[in-house]
Amino acid sequence: MTIADRWLLPDGMDEVLPPQASRMEELRRALLDLYHRWGYDQVMPPPVEFLDSLLTGTGTELDLQTFKLTDQMTGRMMGVSADVTPQVARMDAHSLKRQGPVRLCYCTTVLRAKADQHQGGRSPVQVGLELFGHAGLEADLEILRLALTSLQVAGAGEVHLALGHIGIYRSLVEAAELAPEQEKAVFEALELKSPGELAARVEQSVSDPALAAMLCALGELHGGPEVLDQAREAFAEAPQAVGAALDQLRALHAGVVAEHPEVDLYFDLAELRGYQYHTGMMFAAYVPGYGQALAKGGRYDDTGRAFGRARPATGFSLELKLLASLAPSEPRHDGIWAPAEGDGLAEVINALRQQGERVVQALPGQRTGPQEHRCQRRLVQADGGWQVAPLAPSGDQA
Repeated sequence: MTIADRWLLPDGMDEVLPPQASRMEELRRALLDLYHRWGYDQVMPPPVEFLDSLLTGTGTELDLQTFKLTDQMTGRMMGVSADVTPQVARMDAHSLKRQGPVRLCYCTTVLRAKADQHQGGRSPVQVGLELFGHAGLEADLEILRLALTSLQVAGAGEVHLALGHIGIYRSLVEAAELAPEQEKAVFEALELKSPGELAARVEQSVSDPALAAMLCALGELHGGPEVLDQAREAFAEAPQAVGAALDQLRALHAGVVAEHPEVDLYFDLAELRGYQYHTGMMFAAYVPGYGQALAKGGRYDDTGRAFGRARPATGFSLELKLLASLAPSEPRHDGIWAPAEGDGLAEVINALRQQGERVVQALPGQRTGPQEHRCQRRLVQADGGWQVAPLAPSGDQA
């Protein structure tokens, strides 16, 4: 190993330097303040939990993403958090035990054994919301509105929102009464987005002609709001739950358009991301220039069942590092440059800092000046005391 190799970071791990770190912190505070105004209480899940808790419920899908280690105090296996959502579900069901709707938010770094295919990196800073205890459309719409508002706060100028509903596929598959291997074949064909492959597998697995036609149509139902009208015709003979899911999507569409008319809406009724834990509407928000979703979420009812308290739940998550890159991260030049010494200088500097000012005091023999330290003002002696004055155009320290 060369000296240079010694300082390399593991693949997928990154460090955050100025000015991005400042931008991330400003955005973190802005988002948590936004959520606070909507009534969401902040929680801080632990970075490590015992595996039998961490990989319970929705967390079962995270097994391969979870770094595992042995607790030296008990000998039990522990895991490093790879996704905050299962932890917050445990907190709602087991720790808080509140009655009625519960709104929780968080911002914390998670660690993943492999890079996430949707949000990238192995050490994302996950920001998110979870709304527990309400199964109605109003809760889903609140989550959608907050996800879009979060992207606005981050500086996203052009947002494309993809909406789906896992209940449509679930209802059709249940009505077809497919064996596990048959459902797997249809599922894989839908994921491939291949109409020919889907038709072949449906023909092999589904005996009911009407259900076969509906499953084949499912793979073609993606596009603008007109897709909902097309789906209504294609699923005219479908189980009642399919019609209810389409009604929900139409209502969500109307709610989004009413408050965020600038958002480009896209529907994909065959989207199966998160099939193992999503139970209703699902969404992902994209911005041009980014290959992955900047916000993703949906409904995942009964996630607390594994912790002894089944609760309706809906929510979303974002990755703070990605969000921080949406807007320029040039640091503000708002500091005050102070000389290294002077009579009464310490008291003046302390007073300015207590007022919220950023004061950088020179060190004896320092060669760098105020501009390198983002100062556009300086402390000067005048009229028998110290005064804040604009920095000379040259940035001269004198």
